[in-house]
Amino acid sequence: MADTALLIIDMQTGNFSESNPIHNGNELLVKVKSLITKGHSAQIPIVYVQNNGGSGDPDEYGTPGWKIHHSITPDEGDVVIQKQTPDGFYRTDLQLELESKGIKKLIIAGLQTEYCIDTTCRRAFSLGYQVILVKDAHNTWDSPLLRAQQIINHHNNVLSGWFVTLKNERDITF
Repeated sequence: MADTALLIIDMQTGNFSESNPIHNGNELLVKVKSLITKGHSAQIPIVYVQNNGGSGDPDEYGTPGWKIHHSITPDEGDVVIQKQTPDGFYRTDLQLELESKGIKKLIIAGLQTEYCIDTTCRRAFSLGYQVILVKDAHNTWDSPLLRAQQIINHHNNVLSGWFVTLKNERDITF
């Protein structure tokens, strides 16, 4: 799968704080770690997208919460792309990095379902990538209107068929 990359979005320490825990955060970390392990074994590019949050945000740039979660720290050779908006491609080097490696297919996991996952999936599709969204390896928080699992289910439904192909983590092979 020389044309495939694993894209890990916003899996930063501050998003897993005990004071405002993400829905099923430990399960998400286990699944993302499994994807990374499978990707490294197959020698496919692993690209981390790291959000540079603003002052007071859980992922505020330069703070301990900004760092990639310690359980999935990038290995030497993995790429880390910095972003400041929900779109992993907007004003970043992501597109250039993927083009330089001949990537045509993206497998996407991480945070936050209704923002960075949704936006990056749609943008990747519009740029011509074949996108696989790992349907049980992206996550969010409850909102005032919907539970986290409802948000996840809704976005899986909206994105599938048109923008992405959905697969469970256990079904991802490289």
